[in-house]
Amino acid sequence: MTTKNLLVELLVEELPPKSLRQLGNSFAELIVTNLQTQDLINAGTQKTVFASPRRLAVWIANVKTQASDKSVSQKLMPVKVGLDESGQPTPPLLKKLASLGADASAIPRLKRVQDGKTETLFLDSIVTGTQLNEGLQNALDAVVSQLPIPKVMTYQLSDGWESVHFVRPAHGLVALHGDDILPVQALGLDSGRETQGHRFEARNRTIQLKNADSYAQQLTDEGAVIPGFDDRRAEIIRQLTAAAAQANLTLLQDDSLLNEVTALVELPNVLIGQFEPEFLEVPQECLILTMKANQKYFPLMGANEKLANKFLLVSNIRPPDPCLVITGNERVVRSRLADAKFFFDQDRKKTLESRLSGLDQVVYHNKLGTQGERIQRVRVIARSIALLLGGEALADEAGKATLLSKTDLLTEMVGEFPELQGIMGHYYALHDGHSEAIAHAIEDHYKPRFAGDALPRNTVGICVALADKLETLTGLFSINQIPTGDKDPFALRRHALGVIRMLIEKELPLSLDFLLKEARLAFDDKYPPTAESPLQFIYDRLSGNLREQGFQLQEIDAVLSQSPKVLMDIPKRLEAVRAFEKLPEAASLAAANKRVHNILEKSENSDEPINTSLLKEPAEAALFETLQSVKSQADRAFDAGHYTQSLQTLAALKEPIDIFFDNVMVNTDDANLRTNRLSLLRLMHQAMNRVADLSKLAG
Repeated sequence: MTTKNLLVELLVEELPPKSLRQLGNSFAELIVTNLQTQDLINAGTQKTVFASPRRLAVWIANVKTQASDKSVSQKLMPVKVGLDESGQPTPPLLKKLASLGADASAIPRLKRVQDGKTETLFLDSIVTGTQLNEGLQNALDAVVSQLPIPKVMTYQLSDGWESVHFVRPAHGLVALHGDDILPVQALGLDSGRETQGHRFEARNRTIQLKNADSYAQQLTDEGAVIPGFDDRRAEIIRQLTAAAAQANLTLLQDDSLLNEVTALVELPNVLIGQFEPEFLEVPQECLILTMKANQKYFPLMGANEKLANKFLLVSNIRPPDPCLVITGNERVVRSRLADAKFFFDQDRKKTLESRLSGLDQVVYHNKLGTQGERIQRVRVIARSIALLLGGEALADEAGKATLLSKTDLLTEMVGEFPELQGIMGHYYALHDGHSEAIAHAIEDHYKPRFAGDALPRNTVGICVALADKLETLTGLFSINQIPTGDKDPFALRRHALGVIRMLIEKELPLSLDFLLKEARLAFDDKYPPTAESPLQFIYDRLSGNLREQGFQLQEIDAVLSQSPKVLMDIPKRLEAVRAFEKLPEAASLAAANKRVHNILEKSENSDEPINTSLLKEPAEAALFETLQSVKSQADRAFDAGHYTQSLQTLAALKEPIDIFFDNVMVNTDDANLRTNRLSLLRLMHQAMNRVADLSKLAG
């Protein structure tokens, strides 16, 4: 079967930059998958994806002109339905054959196959392989209907009557199989070999592609376009790095900005601009965000990670003299930075404290009140946490930081750039004369904002951040706003992980029960007694987080089934379980513990103390004696937080437990003996399961 390389390109108006990479990959994948399904290409066939602001394209190696013919056996109907008593075809059989493109002449070729209890007729035939133009048409239809478009546009075709729906209006379709044009259509366009180069820099505005393999080279040479997204991105990185080094400054890395800029230009040209040094009086976070969000510039950093008054821009043209491009961009950024400076100057005319009353006018949630009411609840929780961690002095600082933590929401700067909430509060708090600890806490109480984010840098910030997240979890659970499936509009999973990380990584000796109780109390009588607690939700997030860290599910279940309230202990407990599993006695003890658990679960719960006079059998007396010694050692190690030592002490119980189960009947007919033996097992169960439920480790 003849194979040639295939090139498919859809030329469109400027695509949404934040979606370009995904659109390019999906365009290629849909075409490749459809062609593979139709047996026009082999699995693992080489492909190259192209995606630029005005085009989606894919090059595919070794595409067949026509798929191979296939032998198929088609099930028709039971013999008794298809043939009459004399063996002649019935009308249903003739109708079925006609639907398959056959007639009565195919009757002699029918096979009789035993299909279960029924003898069934089958027709063997050869199915002609799909022609490439037909297969590619199917693939393009799938692209038009299945491409993951963030927002569909509706536009009219050139005839002025028919409307189509796509991500952007399409103006050209290329489909080349080697040198040949494949006759296909998409979005009202007929395929050809003509594409377009760069709007301003192309040597030839219209490019006649020679063949599928010349696409990238012709676009580069004649069209002044780097069509590959990754190639263009690599070129931008090279130019950015070189320009930063030439200026003796450091490039501020930002992958999302780099991807967006890559999706905005076809012929990148990195230039360096600058702005007046007096703008550096504004917090650098404001300037950086202004340059990146509004202008797509790359800020440059000087010594000590301080923002320099220079920036890099990626132009889409390469004029002989770039001065006009640079000065034009400098003029625009100057205006943007002047706005930021104005906001900063205006905001500092009012203290954060003076803005407190304004929070009473900001609705937090229609069922949970205003931001002002919320802040009072967070303050109560933060003070309770701080009293345990550092006493009255810490509680006063945490309370003050909490009151001011949301006031920057009312500032002009945060109104313009919501991403700066907390950060601006930090600067304004210092300007108002508050301590650095309070300023840091105002900025840090949103942390951790995402996976891997830093935790608050001081104890005041920890208190406020914990309180803020606990109030959010408790409040939203109280009104049944619980995440379901992938939906988590209030980011409660992130809040729960934030609580977990702070308690564990900062080694805070705080009980989860205490924290959630304080959070409920902060709502006064507004917290419904029937509301679901977020406790299990937090444990579920913790379980997932621990799996991501490499712990096994059975190890996690063993520890979390004990519902340890002080989360800082959990990593040590898990390490203790891992060490225990390496003991030669571990498997036997885990199995015995599971057996004990099952026996106790089926028996009546009794707190009867062990009567040593009823320890009739030597095996139960020996187990009791060993248990007394082991339990004492294990408890001392547990109370000291030495969980590994506590579990390893249990190894001495293996032999007496094995002998006990070999020689002692627990559920004896003698009620007194039975109760006493169950009490012995209960004591052993308690001793063995303080660190973790060892029965979970049994195979």
